[in-house]
Amino acid sequence: MIISYNKLWKRMIDLNMNKTQLREKAKISTNAMAKLGKNEPVSMETINKICTVLQCNIGDIMDIVKPE
Repeated sequence: MIISYNKLWKRMIDLNMNKTQLREKAKISTNAMAKLGKNEPVSMETINKICTVLQCNIGDIMDIVKPE
């Protein structure tokens, strides 16, 4: 299974927010942002912080997809 954060990036575009703004508002590390950019797993704490800032649910920012 592969994690995809494409929904997160689309949501940020809709909110006119860049990665630095999200990182600062959610108080997450640059390492966590790098992992998100590479579609790597991050902690549930990080996901929770992002969802709180963006006022959304986990399914609104990420997907689990099957490799083809």
